[in-house]
Amino acid sequence: MEARVREEIVRACELFARRGWVANHDGNVSARLSPQRIVCTPGATAKSAVRANELVVTDAAGRQVSGRGKTFSEFALHLAVFKARADVGAVVHAHPPFATALGASGRELVTFLPEAVVSLGAKVPLVPLAAPGAAAVKALEAFVQTHDAVLVAGNGVWAWGDDVEQAVLRLELVEHLATIATHAQVWGGPQTLPQDMVTALLEARKKAFPRR
Repeated sequence: MEARVREEIVRACELFARRGWVANHDGNVSARLSPQRIVCTPGATAKSAVRANELVVTDAAGRQVSGRGKTFSEFALHLAVFKARADVGAVVHAHPPFATALGASGRELVTFLPEAVVSLGAKVPLVPLAAPGAAAVKALEAFVQTHDAVLVAGNGVWAWGDDVEQAVLRLELVEHLATIATHAQVWGGPQTLPQDMVTALLEARKKAFPRR
């Protein structure tokens, strides 16, 4: 299992780099190996350079137990998600341009495609800008229980899921929606879905993604 998870993390990093969703040392990926072990990308490493045998492993409290590098500076945010959501198996973070621009402009993303409501909920909220450290963790914690993806003002997109693949797909969908929403501004912006439709779709979401 661990070898597979490590390869999934590497593939996610390669995807982020290939699509231009990260630059320099941007972005990070983490996954549970067990309730007491977490594997993550090393800090100060370009995502295109991440290798499976160089990933960092910590205990549930974030204390490093193996790995050549060190944990990245935002690892406390990942730990906060894992602590709050026993059902979450992976957390990803990147700076995809359209979604990051939306968050940097101080706007949340209202979900305007029916399929996306099932995958992400009625909206992808905006986490307020906060100083790195305890303040940033506290700001994120307010949204973890009720959402699976968020925009963070000044800090891109965060998403989580059962595994790395699901977390990446959610982040990918956030960027896809933000791209469409940006293009739709030429025509007056995307239209919101009827509330009765949103309600029905949210019920479908509960059935599709039950909490463990």
